[in-house]
Amino acid sequence: MTKHSPAQSGPGRGGSGVSVAGAAETPYTRHAPAGTTTAGLLARAVLTAVRGAGFGLRDVDGLGVASFTLGHDHAIDLGWRMGLRLGWLMQDTNGGASAGGLLQHAVRAIQAGDASVIVLVAGDHMDKAAHETLVRSYNSATADHLTPLPMSGPNALFAMLTSRQMDQLGLTREDYGRLVVAQRRWAERNPGAVYRDPLTLEDYLAAPPVADPLHRYDCVPPVSGANAVVVAADDRWGNTPRARVLSVTASYNSDDQLGSGLHTGLVHCAPQAWDRAGVGPADLDVVSCYDDYPAVVLAQLRDLGVIPAGADVPGFLRELAQDRTVPVNTSGGQLSAGQAGAGGGMHGLVEVVRQLTGEAGQRQVRARLGAVSGYGMVLYRHGACANVTVLEAAA
Repeated sequence: MTKHSPAQSGPGRGGSGVSVAGAAETPYTRHAPAGTTTAGLLARAVLTAVRGAGFGLRDVDGLGVASFTLGHDHAIDLGWRMGLRLGWLMQDTNGGASAGGLLQHAVRAIQAGDASVIVLVAGDHMDKAAHETLVRSYNSATADHLTPLPMSGPNALFAMLTSRQMDQLGLTREDYGRLVVAQRRWAERNPGAVYRDPLTLEDYLAAPPVADPLHRYDCVPPVSGANAVVVAADDRWGNTPRARVLSVTASYNSDDQLGSGLHTGLVHCAPQAWDRAGVGPADLDVVSCYDDYPAVVLAQLRDLGVIPAGADVPGFLRELAQDRTVPVNTSGGQLSAGQAGAGGGMHGLVEVVRQLTGEAGQRQVRARLGAVSGYGMVLYRHGACANVTVLEAAA
């Protein structure tokens, strides 16, 4: 990808006066140890994030939580158990769009003076029983109309979307495989990824089918885990490495569940995000897209403008496979790291913050500007929620 010269700080560059740091992730596990609880995973991520950001729990006066499996407990219960006294509290259940939604509200809360140090956390203890329950009763549309068919989850829906995308863009399974294999190469350098063994294109193509044209490595694996970040006004950080929030925008129910799924709500909110940030998609050094299926990644990259309108998408994927584009999902994404329930929506934000603060270890890239896109909440059809966050490494 040809990169433009980044906009300079100052009147032409956007900015909220709010930054993010302390990116934390509990170890993701495919089979969590006995005694694992969702509340315990969330609390561990909160503590790690707060300490990593250079604060103590007494400094925290805001809490945002996203989880599917807290059960009878809520964000307030988690805050009470952790000894937090709060002036701002939010609970979000919008899955893959939860991080952007929480961050959008947290930025506004800090700007309004409702809180000064906010921790955002998302995650779930997602064992087999919890995953099956979630799939069956995701919402009333699923429980009342899809489960009785029976519909065993989103694989069939996204198989149809993938077929449609293949036809529209002239894609083959090899093209999707290049994306999946490229993400696995990043995962090999991520000690937190559940799936780190090398994966070749031949391995990808030979994997067992799930729902044509999807095969095993096209489908996100459920895991247990949690992710967290700390959000605070710029003047609270001192010398702590942090990522400045340049913009956060969102779109909900953009197509009234009547669209083809080939485009996401990012079509509506991404232009506003770039305008507010004072940068464009060609300026990015790193990007994370919600990746429950490869087709969803491609839809977001196109809607963000990372893959420009009219571009040769198979050609982009060949360039991606040779590390000649902006790095995408450098954690390995959920396709290799795993999907920790609602934590999957926070996974990309944690990774981009790590890249911008120089905390990505062996997978570190030279990153000044990054973007995170969220996609979530499949109702009758495709994701009803979308958002994009643009971040800049603080000088």
